[in-house]
Amino acid sequence: MARPECLECIRCRQEYPLDALDRQCGRCAADGVASNLTLRYRAASVPRREELGAMSGSLWRYAAHLPLAADKPVTLGEGMTPMVVVEGFGHGPIRVKDESQNPTWSFKDRLATVAVSWARGTGARMIATSSTGNAGAAAAAYAARAGLPCVVLTSKGAAPAMVSQMRAYGAMVVAVPAMDDRWRVLSQAVRELGWFPTSPFFGPAIGSNPIGIEGYKTLAYEIAEQSGWQAPDWCVLPVCYGDALYGMWKGFEDMRRWGWIETCPRLVAAEVSGSLAAAADHGMDMPPAMPRNSASVAASIDTNRGTYQARHALKESGGVAVALDDGALIDARDRLAAGSGLLAEVSSAAAFAAVDALGASGTILPGDDVVAVMTSSGLKDFGASGIPQPDAPEAMPDLESVLRVLDDAYGCRG
Repeated sequence: MARPECLECIRCRQEYPLDALDRQCGRCAADGVASNLTLRYRAASVPRREELGAMSGSLWRYAAHLPLAADKPVTLGEGMTPMVVVEGFGHGPIRVKDESQNPTWSFKDRLATVAVSWARGTGARMIATSSTGNAGAAAAAYAARAGLPCVVLTSKGAAPAMVSQMRAYGAMVVAVPAMDDRWRVLSQAVRELGWFPTSPFFGPAIGSNPIGIEGYKTLAYEIAEQSGWQAPDWCVLPVCYGDALYGMWKGFEDMRRWGWIETCPRLVAAEVSGSLAAAADHGMDMPPAMPRNSASVAASIDTNRGTYQARHALKESGGVAVALDDGALIDARDRLAAGSGLLAEVSSAAAFAAVDALGASGTILPGDDVVAVMTSSGLKDFGASGIPQPDAPEAMPDLESVLRVLDDAYGCRG
């Protein structure tokens, strides 16, 4: 394992203790920038990639570069997902990193395995997340694997397939009226009851649990290894709060620093709000909120404001953000499924719509090596999962009401 030294601000490098998972950087907040923290490790000798040969076939193959030992994880065999070549997206052949092959069918398993492993190791008694989809399913599954209870605060109207999946893993799912309500309740529970959060839980959002985000470094490690240690020219992925975008940038930077790869790819954030694109256009550190008249069908990435960590990853990699409408996402999803046999969640199809747009604009050039990350299975979008489950019990947007529902519906007293 890599040995964590402290948490530090991504923007100003202010140091914080390792248990400071409930805050943003106070110094940057005073500047009007909501910045997440990230793990900093103690200095160590430069690792050799040849040493990977005898390790496991999961993402814990890279345990030497994660904050837990290889014999400590809560794991379901996540990672080492396949790379598939597809055609038909404005650029000729592109490679798809198919994250639907993870245990809960999304890339969120990479965050959950590391976050829940850390939580169990530090004696946490309750895993908690604010989610309408993949993050909740992943937290629920890994909490079940760890033998820990899990509370998922969701919103009324969340996709039935997603809610059914969370509840099938034994999570206590509670619906409150709005995202701000979820955050307010979860923030209070973290502060007063010591629940271990894996997701954002206050606004403006800074991103998810910084320990868990370390799991996304393994996306970069795997892409490089599957590419013969030649980094692609571009890595394209759907972006909500930029957890995977920042984690991938951190992983590619690791390998460049170690001499495992010569250059890092340019990263592309496929978004629906245009917040990151606006920040780049106006040279802003803090992406602005971009209100819209209606919600996007891409529920997993439907936020109106990007994060500093996503903006940082794009700047440092020389990357770009692409704002996409629902029509482009649905068209990309359908072409991917019918043309290649890969069924993506509509949010995940944003990566392929972004390749279309950047190919058409001449930003991605003919001959460029492009990897698109397919973050989740299209089965997540279906209205019925085949697992009969009642709707999530509803609560008023306050902790007392949520605790009452947990007791009445699940026999849990928080």
